[in-house]
Amino acid sequence: MSYEILLSEEARAFYTSLDEKSQRICAETLGYLEANPYPGRGQGDKKKLKAQDEEIYRIHVGRTYTAFYVVLEAEGEVRVTDLMTIEDAHKEYGR
Repeated sequence: MSYEILLSEEARAFYTSLDEKSQRICAETLGYLEANPYPGRGQGDKKKLKAQDEEIYRIHVGRTYTAFYVVLEAEGEVRVTDLMTIEDAHKEYGR
């Protein structure tokens, strides 16, 4: 199964603010989620996070950025809810 990758408005705004090289690295890393968005399978440093009402995952983009996403199996979608620097991710979501 192949998943469609969708970015929230916030994630898209952050992505478009990046320089060309960073955009390319983000696109390549997020592309790993098309084949398999779950931790322990496929490429990428993915992890399931503890969330109260939904299963949310994160993937590190190089050593600079972190993307947070949810998987909608029925729709065949991966929705990237946040894309930010690793430092901001640690502040917002904890280590």
